[in-house]
Amino acid sequence: MSFAKHGLQVFEIPIEILPQDIDDNDHVNNVVYLKWIFDVALEHWNVSAPPEMKAMYGWVATRHEIDYRREALLGDPIVARTWIGAVDSRRFERLTEIVRTSDDHVLCRGRSIWTLLSRETGRIIRIPPDMVQLFAAYMHPG
Repeated sequence: MSFAKHGLQVFEIPIEILPQDIDDNDHVNNVVYLKWIFDVALEHWNVSAPPEMKAMYGWVATRHEIDYRREALLGDPIVARTWIGAVDSRRFERLTEIVRTSDDHVLCRGRSIWTLLSRETGRIIRIPPDMVQLFAAYMHPG
C-alpha cells in the first residue's frame, strides 16, 4: 500500500527517466532516486512559498532514508509524490514515493529530514508559524 493515503493531499511532479539515469544493470541507478526526492521537495517549496519567504529562508537536508522496492527502466512513466510528516520547531519530515504510473507500483519510498536556514545568517532557525500553516494541507500524521 502507498504511503499516500486516499483523501490526504500530496504534491506530485512527473519524472522523465533519461538515458544517463540508467546504470550498468539496465535500470535507474539508486543515486538517481535521491535526486528525484530532492527535486520534488524543491519544487514543492518553490511552488508553495511566496517570493519573500523564499528570499528569507532556505532548506538543508540532514537525513535521507530510502527503501528501494522495484526497478525503473528507461521509458517507464513515473511520478514523484511528497507530503509532510512530523514537524518540530526546526525540522520538517518529508515523505516521498516514486511511483510507476502504468501499474501504480511504488518503486521507492523516502523519508528525509529538512532543517530551515536563515539566508541572511546561514544558520539553522526555528520554523515560523506562517510556514507551518503554508504546508498544513500536506501534513499527514506519522
